Amino acid sequence: MNCKQNQRINQVKETTLVVGIDIGSTTHYARAFDWRGIELGKVFRFSNSREGFDSFRNWMQWLQDKYKKSD
Repeated sequence: MNCKQNQRINQVKETTLVVGIDIGSTTHYARAFDWRGIELGKVFRFSNSREGFDSFRNWMQWLQDKYKKSD
């Protein structure tokens, strides 16, 4: 591992919400994890549109509030 990668890993704290997204042409899928890699909630599916992005952003905010994640 190089130094830059270690710095990025050290940025993930107990208060961090980690989100991974699988990008598709019309539909995207997102998963959220805590700092230990434990999945928070279920896979979130959203469309490739403004409304879809807004629902994704609301889902992330809901998870941050529910699990008390500030980063």
